[in-house]
Amino acid sequence: MQTKFIIFIVLVILIVGGFGAYSGLKTRGPGKLDGFAQCLKTSGAQFYGAFWCPHCQKQKELFGSSKQYLPYIECSTSDGQGTNQICKDKKIEGFPTWLFADGSSISGEVSLITLAGKTQCLLP
Repeated sequence: MQTKFIIFIVLVILIVGGFGAYSGLKTRGPGKLDGFAQCLKTSGAQFYGAFWCPHCQKQKELFGSSKQYLPYIECSTSDGQGTNQICKDKKIEGFPTWLFADGSSISGEVSLITLAGKTQCLLP
């Protein structure tokens, strides 16, 4: 009885691990918005946010796996209780805030189309 149980557990682990490996393979490779996110950075756009901010998380989610290329600047101190000096110097008062090369800014969640228009970056 105990041997059958151990075999069952091993099979469950292998099946779950197999599904995990398969889903990991599906998400590898370039993200759909990699070039767009990289262009935002090259254009001089800057995305200021805080790790605890739900709107910042939603903004990042728009980019999917390409979020790693965003010109993101973390404003919160690690304890979530304060603001980093760079964000104080830039007078960032709300999250998310985007600053652009032309000196303009937009606060709140910003659509990809708006970001494209502000930066001349092309959406795929």
